[in-house]
Amino acid sequence: MIDVDGYRANVGIILCNQASQVMWAKRIGQDAWQFPQGGISTGETPVDAMYRELWEETGLKNEDIAVLGSTNSWLRYKLPKRLIRKNSLPLCIGQKQIWFLLQCQSDEDKVDLSVSGKPEFDHWKWVDFWHPVENVVFFKRRVYHCALAQLQSYLPIALESANNESSLNG
Repeated sequence: MIDVDGYRANVGIILCNQASQVMWAKRIGQDAWQFPQGGISTGETPVDAMYRELWEETGLKNEDIAVLGSTNSWLRYKLPKRLIRKNSLPLCIGQKQIWFLLQCQSDEDKVDLSVSGKPEFDHWKWVDFWHPVENVVFFKRRVYHCALAQLQSYLPIALESANNESSLNG
């Protein structure tokens, strides 16, 4: 679903463990790491899309996680001009996302990146909560910072507040 402003509706998933580390996943065949995310289909709610994307990208089901919180509004990023598909209509200039913080309740061995017919990731690991802000592709950094900042208070283990402003100014 692309809105009138050219943003594709999407959900982002921040999956944490009991130590407040987050799942960091490597895109298949690339040296690009990110949080699981995916589009919201027509007629689907953000919550429904989150559960579907969670299963498609990680193999985890509803009973494997607890929803700790979500962002209170859409967070948007624009795609760099070189990534905009100009021959595709409606034109998509970026993503608008509702982010969810989930806690893994099952054994991490249940994670299966190849459960769907078209896997997006080929590796994953637990990383420190703020690690993704400085290590995601540059055009997603502000959204990652905003999502993590909004959701940090829901973590199972309180972390010292990290500013990370320096990575956003670069």
